[in-house]
Amino acid sequence: MTTRAFEPIAIVGQACNLPGALSPEALWDNVARGRVLVRDVPEGRFRIDPRLVAGTPTSSVDATYSTRGGYVEGAVFDGAGLAVSADELRALDPLFQWIVTTGRDALADAGFDALAASPSNRARIGAVVGNLSFPTEAMAQWGEAVFLDGQPSAFLGGGARARALLGLEKPHAANRFMSGLPAHVLARALRLGAGAMCIDAACASSLYAIRLACDTLHERRADVMLAGAANRADSLFLHVGFSALTALSPTGVPRPFDRRADGLVPAEGAGMVALMRLSDAVAHGRRVLGVVRGVGLSNDGRSKSLLAPASAGQVRAMRAAYMQAGIDPSRVSLVECHATGTPVGDRTELESMASVFAECAPGSVHVGSLKANLGHLITAAGVAGLQKVLAALAHETAPPTPSCSERLDGLDGASPFRVTETPSAWRAGDAPRVAAVSAFGFGGNNAHLVLEEYRAEPASLAFVPGALTRTPVHEREPLALVALGARVAGGASAADFVASVFTGDRAATASPSAATVATTGLRF
Repeated sequence: MTTRAFEPIAIVGQACNLPGALSPEALWDNVARGRVLVRDVPEGRFRIDPRLVAGTPTSSVDATYSTRGGYVEGAVFDGAGLAVSADELRALDPLFQWIVTTGRDALADAGFDALAASPSNRARIGAVVGNLSFPTEAMAQWGEAVFLDGQPSAFLGGGARARALLGLEKPHAANRFMSGLPAHVLARALRLGAGAMCIDAACASSLYAIRLACDTLHERRADVMLAGAANRADSLFLHVGFSALTALSPTGVPRPFDRRADGLVPAEGAGMVALMRLSDAVAHGRRVLGVVRGVGLSNDGRSKSLLAPASAGQVRAMRAAYMQAGIDPSRVSLVECHATGTPVGDRTELESMASVFAECAPGSVHVGSLKANLGHLITAAGVAGLQKVLAALAHETAPPTPSCSERLDGLDGASPFRVTETPSAWRAGDAPRVAAVSAFGFGGNNAHLVLEEYRAEPASLAFVPGALTRTPVHEREPLALVALGARVAGGASAADFVASVFTGDRAATASPSAATVATTGLRF
C-alpha cells in the first residue's frame, strides 16, 4: 500500500465573495456558462475622474492605460452571527468585512457555528488568510484626508474645501492597519481560539495560507482551520501599479493560453475554505468536498526581475506536492493553472507542466484558468481556483475556459494538455479523480496543490504519522548559518554587539541619540 508524507486534509466548507459570484454555486454557474465578468471600473471607485489618470503603455507614469477589471458588486454586509458589532465592521474597509463574512460562512457551510460552540471547541479553531499588503481604498482615503487637512492648495483651496471637493470624509483610523489587523478582527468576530494571521505571498498567498493551515492541523495545534485570501486593494493603485510594470492588458480582456494575450486584468474578491484532518472529518460525519493530498512550495530566489517567472522554481513546487502526496502526476486529469494571460508567463507555465506531466497521455489533462472569467484575483486567485475545481468534481465536468480560441504551442494534439471553450465530461475510472491548482506569485513564490476526489471507501488513506512534521532530530539535514547582522543600542554592527558582550565595552550598548540608516541599495 502506498504511504504518504502528508496527512490527508479534508475540505469541509467553503464561501466566496467574487465578481458576479457571492457564493460557490454562483461561481460554478458563471464558469459553466463561460461568462466573462470583467467590466469598466464602476463609477466612483477610483474616487477621481478616470480620464484624469488615462495613459498609454509607453507613457504610464502615475496613470493607467485600462480601467477594466473584475469588480465585486451587490455584496451587502450582513453582521449576523458575529462577536463584534456590525457598526464596528462598517467603519472598516470592505476588506475586513469580506474576510470576516467568508470565514463565518465557510464555517457555517461545514456545519459549525463558532459562536455557539463551547469555549474548548472554539479554542481549537484558527485561521490563515492571504492578504495583499497594498493600500485599501479606506486606507488611501484616510491618508488623503489627513494630508489635505488644513494644507494650502492653489488648485483646490485647501483644508475643508479640498476635502469637500474630493468627498474625503475621514475614515476610521484603524484602516491604517489593513495588512495584519484583518486577522485579529476575524479571530475576535468568530472567537477563534487557535489564533489567526495574515500572510502576503503575492499571487500565491491563498495556497500558501492553505499549506500553513494544513501544517497547523498536522501538528495538532488546531482541529479546524479556515484558510483563504482576499484582495480589496485600492483599484486605482492596482491599475497604476500594473501599468508601471507594463503587465496590464491594454485591451482589458483576459486571455490565458491564447496567442492574443496582452497582459493581466486585475480583479478583487475573497474566498475561504474550512479544513479538518480527513480522519476527524470522517469520524464526525462531516461532508467532504475534496481532499488536499499535498501542497508544494518553492521560491525562485534572485531572478531577472520581479515579474520574470522561472520554470525551475515552478517545477520544484509541483514535484514537492506529488512527493508529499505519494501520487504520480500521471494520475492528474485536470489542472487549474495560474495562467494570467501574460505571454511569457503562460508559456513558462506550459513548459514547467510539460516537464512534470511528461508521462500523461496526449489530451488527457484538462487545463484552464479562472482568470479568463474574472480577471486576476491576486492573493485570492488560488482559493477561487480551488473552489472552481471543487465544483467541477461535484458536477463531474471539466469546465470551459473562454477567450482561448487561438491556443499557444504546447496545447496541440500531441500535448498532454487540452483546453476547451465548452464544458466536457470529466470521466472517472476506478480510482478517485485527481486535480491540481497552481499559483505563482511575484518574486517567484510558487505553490501547487494536489486535490483528490473523496470517496466513502478511500483505499489510499495510508499515512505514516509524523513523516512530515515530526522528523527525528538526528535525521534532519543540518542547516548552515551564513550571515549575521545586528544593530543594538549604540552599536553599528554585529561586531560592535559582540564586543559589548565579550569585552565589556559598554560604549556599544549606550542608548543612541540618533539612528542613521544608509539608503544606498534600498528600494521601495
